[in-house]
Amino acid sequence: MKLQRLLSLVRKACDDYLLIDDNDKIAIGISGGKDSLTLLYALHEMKRFYPKKFELHAITVDMGFETPMDFSEIQVLCDKLDVPYHIIPTEISKIIFDVRKESNPCSLCAKMRRGALNQALVERGMNKL
Repeated sequence: MKLQRLLSLVRKACDDYLLIDDNDKIAIGISGGKDSLTLLYALHEMKRFYPKKFELHAITVDMGFETPMDFSEIQVLCDKLDVPYHIIPTEISKIIFDVRKESNPCSLCAKMRRGALNQALVERGMNKL
C-alpha cells in the first residue's frame, strides 16, 4: 500500500469516528510489529497536515522475560520521528508463568498489559491510547 493511500485511510477513520481532538496527548502501544509501527509512522506523518493539533508518544510494555528484549531499533525510529519513547518495565511474565503457572495465559496477559499501559498514560498525562 502506498503511503498516500494509508494516510488517506487513517485520516478518514480519525474523522469518521472522531478519534482525535485538539491538544490530545496520544500514546501508541508499540509491540515492535508492523501494525503498531505503521500506525506510529502514519500518525506522525498526519500531524503535518491534520487540522487538529496533537502530541504522540510511543509506549512499549516490557513483559520482564528472563532474556531481556532489545528495543533499541524502536528507540532509533522514535528518535528519527522525534516521538518520545517510553519503555514500561513489568513483571507480567513472572506473574503469569512462575506465580500463577497459567496454562492459557493470553487473556490474563492482555489484561495486565492493558493495565500497565493505562497506568503509564495516567502517570504521563496522556489522554488517549
